[in-house]
Amino acid sequence: MSTATLTGGHIVNAGDVLIVGAGLAGLFTALKLSPRPVTVLAAAPIGDGASSAWAQGGIAAVLDAGDTFENHIDDTMVAGAGLNRRETVEFVVENAPAAIERLVNMGVPFNEEKDALHLTREGGHSHRRIVHVDDATGWAVQEALQNTAAAHPNITMKPHMVAIDLIADRHAETPTGKKNVWGVYALNNATGHVETLTSRATIMASGGAGRTYLFSTAPRGATGDGIAMAWRAGAKVSNMEMMQFHPTCLYNLEVKNFLITEAVRGEGGHLKLPSDAGDEAGERFMQRFDPERMELAPRDIVARANDHEIKRLGLDYVHLDISHQDPAFVKEHFPNIYEKLIGLGINMTTEPIPVVPAQHYTCGGILIDLAGRTDLPGLYAAGEASESGLHGANRLASNSLLECFVFGDAAARDIQAHWDELPAPPPIRPWDESRVTDSDEEVVIKQTWTEIRRFMWNYVGIVRTTKRLERARNRIDLLRGEVEEYYGNFRVTQDLIELRNLIEVADLIVQSALARKESRGLHYITDYPDLLDEAVDTILAP
Repeated sequence: MSTATLTGGHIVNAGDVLIVGAGLAGLFTALKLSPRPVTVLAAAPIGDGASSAWAQGGIAAVLDAGDTFENHIDDTMVAGAGLNRRETVEFVVENAPAAIERLVNMGVPFNEEKDALHLTREGGHSHRRIVHVDDATGWAVQEALQNTAAAHPNITMKPHMVAIDLIADRHAETPTGKKNVWGVYALNNATGHVETLTSRATIMASGGAGRTYLFSTAPRGATGDGIAMAWRAGAKVSNMEMMQFHPTCLYNLEVKNFLITEAVRGEGGHLKLPSDAGDEAGERFMQRFDPERMELAPRDIVARANDHEIKRLGLDYVHLDISHQDPAFVKEHFPNIYEKLIGLGINMTTEPIPVVPAQHYTCGGILIDLAGRTDLPGLYAAGEASESGLHGANRLASNSLLECFVFGDAAARDIQAHWDELPAPPPIRPWDESRVTDSDEEVVIKQTWTEIRRFMWNYVGIVRTTKRLERARNRIDLLRGEVEEYYGNFRVTQDLIELRNLIEVADLIVQSALARKESRGLHYITDYPDLLDEAVDTILAP
């Protein structure tokens, strides 16, 4: 548990632009904006808490001679169950090759084959279009962006800065009644101070809300902070019920949250029932759920299939088996996964990998337009914290890193184009901690955190019912009161800030799930198993 003793508010000019989040979306945007002074905040050491750094698979782009933009658009729309906004899909897909070229120029060492980028294939894609760096693409890109940003004189990187709330008009010494955003209040874990960081434009690139769930591939800090902060400031959020569960997370009692990339199935891996399945052991069960695409079906279908078989047969896991492929091929394509599994006593070249579904990606988020703008002047969003219309009801594999770059670039260009229209921050009131004390009940935070993640997994998981959703809502209502009372009485710590955000995003997920009276994509509810004729976004307004 991280703690901090606070000694008062400090007002800091963060430069022209403030970016919350130092993952791929945040760093890429900073580099595009770098002719201006830019400050990038990260709650952990730079890169440590970034979900994008954990991405194994790669980045989708039309680079193969036999592929077309229309193919990539169609694959994205099919995976998203028609909920995608087509203009967004077209915008992202058509800008993908340029994003890849920029990353190559930054020194990202993408795998090559015969003097061209090597392209792999993942579930839901009709063609090979995934550029990658072995099976650790996210970290390779993160490292390249970090090195470039750290060397840039106009970019200030501030680690250990935990954003608490957006600075809105109500925080001005003389409120104007407008909806502007002018930066954030943030806890500096290194000094123990809450700092008031002001800027003319603020970009939320803080990642998703995976840690709302008990089992997740997301890093520790993925508590929906940016989504919760934007919501409290008055921004709209969209499609929060669309929470993606990755079909294949390693099942191991010693290691948590280790993802087995989609590309293992893309390169021929089979999903099979383990020996505990009795007479059905060894069966490739995807033939009963999606006989045409089998293991290459979109993630929502494969995750539900895995979940169904585990529950139907009382299993702990199912098997992902690529041992029928040449061992040299497997080691070459998945060196990091191979080494990790060997260390755990699993040889993926000779035996299957035990896997279970786990929460993986937040497809909903802060509602933005094609320029990355929210409905609050001065506030932009990019990456997993946002809902751009790209993913719809289910994210197509390897479109997420792509979204970071395309919308990071779009937000930067819009800020530059409209700079003269962005008002300078007015005098802002510093953080007030005059009526709070240090906590003597840290156990309350840990207990509440665990309770939220457990009932969200059980009640708001892969398969939902109205009754379970209502039970989750009742628990949220009760816990919200306890969390707000705690927040009002004690000085903030990182754990308290994240818990407050966790209860907020849990509420948004449940509200959205109760509002959708159909089963579409990632939202499968037994009370409404059919698809409605029209795909409509779930938009919540504060």
